[in-house]
Amino acid sequence: MNMFQHIASVTTIGAITVLFVPSFAAAEQGGRYWVPTTTYPTLYQTRVAERAAAPRKATTRSKAITHKRERSVLAANARLASDSKVHRLVLQVNTNDPAAMNLALNNATNVAQYYKDLSENVKIEVVTFGPGLHMLRDDTSPVKARIEEMALSRPEISFKACGNTQERMHKAENKDIPIVAQAQVVKSGVVHVMELQEKGWSYVKP
Repeated sequence: MNMFQHIASVTTIGAITVLFVPSFAAAEQGGRYWVPTTTYPTLYQTRVAERAAAPRKATTRSKAITHKRERSVLAANARLASDSKVHRLVLQVNTNDPAAMNLALNNATNVAQYYKDLSENVKIEVVTFGPGLHMLRDDTSPVKARIEEMALSRPEISFKACGNTQERMHKAENKDIPIVAQAQVVKSGVVHVMELQEKGWSYVKP
C-alpha cells in the first residue's frame, strides 16, 4: 500500500468514528443501548399467531355443532311428549231428553274432530245413568242410528250404560232391558264418572 492509500483509509475510519461515537455516547447517557427495531411482524410471527388462533376457531365451531345437536334432541323429545299425550273427556247423560242426547253426541264429535285435525290422541266416553239410560236402550233410544254410525267412524268415542239403572228398570218394567251393541255396561254410571275424574279425565255435562 502506498502512502496515499494509507492516508485515505485512516481518514475514512476517522470519519466513521466521528459519526457514530456521539450516538453511542448519547444512548449510554440515557441508560440504554440502541437496538434496531421494526414495526412490521415477521413472516414467522404471523404464522405462529395464525396457528395459535386456529384451535380457538375449531373450539367455537365444535360448541356451535354441539349446541345445535342438543336443541335437536330437545325438540325431538318435545314432539314425543306431545305425541304420547292423550286427551280424555267424559260426557254425562242422565235425562231422557233427545235434545240433551244429541247435544252430548255433538260435543263428542266436535272434540274428536278437533284433536284429529291437530294429529293428537283423544279418548271420549259417554256415560248414561238414570233416565239417561234410554239413550243406550236398544228398544227406546231416539239416537240409536246415530250411535251405530259413530261407533264405526269414531272409534275414539265409547258408550257406557249404568248397570244399577238397568236393574231398576228391569224390576220396574218386569222385563229385560236391552242395551245397544255399541255400549258397555258398567256397575254404576255415577261411580264410573267419579273414578274417571279421579284419573284426570275432564268432565262435561251437556
